[in-house]
Amino acid sequence: MSALLIADLHLSPERPAVSRAFQDFLQQRASGAEALYILGDLFEAWIGDDDPSPLSREIVSGLRRLSDRGTALYFQQGNRDFLVGRRFCRETGATLLPDEYIADINGQRVLLMHGDTLCLDDQAYQRFRRKVRNPAYKWVLSHLPLKKRLKIAADWRARSMSVNSNKATGIMDVSPQEVVRLMQLHGVQTLIHGHTHRPAIHQVPLGGETTGTRLVLGDWGEKCWAIEADGKHFDLQSWAIEGEHTFL
Repeated sequence: MSALLIADLHLSPERPAVSRAFQDFLQQRASGAEALYILGDLFEAWIGDDDPSPLSREIVSGLRRLSDRGTALYFQQGNRDFLVGRRFCRETGATLLPDEYIADINGQRVLLMHGDTLCLDDQAYQRFRRKVRNPAYKWVLSHLPLKKRLKIAADWRARSMSVNSNKATGIMDVSPQEVVRLMQLHGVQTLIHGHTHRPAIHQVPLGGETTGTRLVLGDWGEKCWAIEADGKHFDLQSWAIEGEHTFL
């Protein structure tokens, strides 16, 4: 097994079963991989690399053990954990990836993304994203007192749940035109992302007789989700928290 890819675990103290499943995943499956790619939203909210909470420290320690055993660790920021920075990477041994990253996985060029920038129809979210990803805004936010950041994160989560419950389903999915544009721009035939919580494998017409593949990771809730890259194949896998596997 060469590489594993995951996204959208949304780890939080309120979901201890998911946190336990992730630690089991690190110890039992990821330790046998050459590389683990985390494509954003590992945490439900990341208030900064100085977060002293027990869950944050446990996850950082688990990732450090994995990288110390020789698994290359890569992290891509999501919309929930865009404040993950250099200290987190230093403590875990991870490499921080840009929003659009071309990975060489088993000799194939693969475009990796969290996926939120593909949802162009969700214009309200895109405006919010541009605001909070501004370097000046991020610097100010990261230097606020810890207690203030905790309140801001809680407010954002509550507002997101309220707003999303009233959005049309299609608005929160990807724009097919944007998928094609980026795959053509980067010259790839494989795109892997998360964010939408709609695990699936899609065929993408790239022009002429060329067809690409878009693999979407699921969020960890009732099931865990991962993509295993073994040779030239990408398998989208899910299993229950107890460990039973199903395959797509």
